[in-house]
Amino acid sequence: MSTQTTPRALVAVGTGRYADPWHPFARTGAAVADILRGDGFDVDVVPDVDRALAALVGVDLLVVAAGDPWWEGERIAPPAASVDGLAAALARGIGVLALHSAVASLRDHPEWAPAVGAVWLPGTSFHPAAGVTRIRTEADWGEDFDVQDERYCRLQPIGRSTPVAWHEGDEAGTGPEPAAWVREHGAARIAVDVLGHDERSYEPEGHRALVRRLARWTVERGAS
Repeated sequence: MSTQTTPRALVAVGTGRYADPWHPFARTGAAVADILRGDGFDVDVVPDVDRALAALVGVDLLVVAAGDPWWEGERIAPPAASVDGLAAALARGIGVLALHSAVASLRDHPEWAPAVGAVWLPGTSFHPAAGVTRIRTEADWGEDFDVQDERYCRLQPIGRSTPVAWHEGDEAGTGPEPAAWVREHGAARIAVDVLGHDERSYEPEGHRALVRRLARWTVERGAS
């Protein structure tokens, strides 16, 4: 975290190849930006993921609300400044909050998947139809809440993470799966919230409180 009193957050919103037909990233990014501003963050929203990742000097928290750049089958290498900018920010200990389909994003950035601790694996990962689901939070991370959202299932874990919220799993009743987790990756603190399909996800106060808690955890060294 930088030495400034007010933590600075940058919300990278999926456009171009980081956009898709299913997720309104501009609206979800704006909703999370409002939550963070209400919690005392100085927030910039950048509707260009590559440009955002190249501009992380002085940023305390990177929020990624973006989709899979490979979903149409075309692979376009990101600018070197984007790849190098993310790597440098993680090395110095930036906080990261990855939202929903961010676990399927930044596939051409080698540091991303190992940092967030899980990846959407095509052909294995899935979600049941969106609907109202109960989210159970761990002690000290908030209250349980109901939310209109998708339930991501069978993500491929990478390394060890600490789940802090759970959803009910898939319709076959295979058991609960993580809805949010935290982890440390070198000097960086990472929080992942796989809720957030659209802006309705951020209407329940329980989810808003969880977002605030996750964001603060990433930038406050020594926080529980």
